Amino acid sequence: MNRTTIVAASLLSCATAATAQSSVTLFGVVDVGVSYYSARSDFYNNTASPVIAQPGVTRSQTALSNSGTSNSRLGFRGTEDLGGGLAAGFWLESAMTPDNGAAAMAFNRRSTVGLSGPFGEIRLGRDFTPTFWNDSVFSPFSTIGVGANVVSTVGTNLQVARGPGSLAAASDNYLRTSNSIGYFLPPNLGGIYGQLQYALHENVSQSNLPGSPSGKGRYFGGRLGYAAGPLDVALAYGESTAADTTGVNAAGLRTGVNLDEKIKTLNLGASYDFGFVKIFGEVSQVADRALSTAPVPVLGLVTLRDSDKYKGGLLGITVPVGAGLIKAAYSRVKFDNDLGPQATSLTPRRDASVSKLAIGLDYNLSKRTALYATAARIRIKDGQNNPAIMGAVTGGVTYLSTGAGTSGFAPRSSTGYDFGIRHAF
Repeated sequence: MNRTTIVAASLLSCATAATAQSSVTLFGVVDVGVSYYSARSDFYNNTASPVIAQPGVTRSQTALSNSGTSNSRLGFRGTEDLGGGLAAGFWLESAMTPDNGAAAMAFNRRSTVGLSGPFGEIRLGRDFTPTFWNDSVFSPFSTIGVGANVVSTVGTNLQVARGPGSLAAASDNYLRTSNSIGYFLPPNLGGIYGQLQYALHENVSQSNLPGSPSGKGRYFGGRLGYAAGPLDVALAYGESTAADTTGVNAAGLRTGVNLDEKIKTLNLGASYDFGFVKIFGEVSQVADRALSTAPVPVLGLVTLRDSDKYKGGLLGITVPVGAGLIKAAYSRVKFDNDLGPQATSLTPRRDASVSKLAIGLDYNLSKRTALYATAARIRIKDGQNNPAIMGAVTGGVTYLSTGAGTSGFAPRSSTGYDFGIRHAF
């Protein structure tokens, strides 16, 4: 009995020592609200002269929504002290849909493991991109709910539903990227912070196929900032390869067909807290540049260039009032299309723009629980010319629309409201 007791006590002592050097935390947010969305599309006629006016169509929806001010999520994170200032850590974070409980746990928000020390941190896995942080941090509404920064909304839609001139399908590298290797500066640099990130494309190389492997899916980016006292400012850049192919025939010989398309994001954000009011600002540009080469009878090898630019910005404020926080922001994105030397006077313009005005109130019932209300209004010009602009709706209701250059419905405006409760744990 005594020997058994001694062994058990020794094992318990070892387990206690190990526990003291490591920790695992369960965390999350449950955010549910009642939301109303509407989207108006007006009819246009490109063939009639003068243009025939037709009644517009409004689509609307009232829904029990989630993630009105914070993304609903469930996660696990932990660290282990390895000694000598070195620590290992992991982060597994899954999105949730508490309005219906249907979402299965998949750690697609973030799934990383890494090592940290005096040198900084090395992190591997699926993680947020450097340019995402400026869209999120330097906006009163972040990238969430009907008040979300329209700059990030358009950027995300560009990755999913490309513009009419786009030559390739895109990846999800705007907000997050998979298969990434990241490095973060240590936190003791006098307010300077930063990160570098590279994501592997993981495509297969084949010895008899010139140009393989394709670089589609590759991403690299970085962010450098300074935060001290009331000031926070950061510059970020990211580049994603949306297409990278070299045409070959069945014999493995080049056909002359090549495609190279990259999405390049550059943004600068800043905030300053005066105490009675905090101001936010961001300027951003997303460039979608495609180069296509193909043999054309008589003309020979022809190269086509398509350069699309989305230039945007945001101005916002937050004002603390007792237990509440008033939020307001105006954001805008303009789409400029450049078809390069192949453009002619007959080439249709595909420029478009979108602007959003949002206002909201968060009322804190405690440190972890808050009530919120948000209202937002979107205006669109020539939105039928670009799916990324057209996708900037305030909620789940989409516009009626037809392709550029044809008669049909064009998106004009969108309105959204969120009223809900958020609890963090």
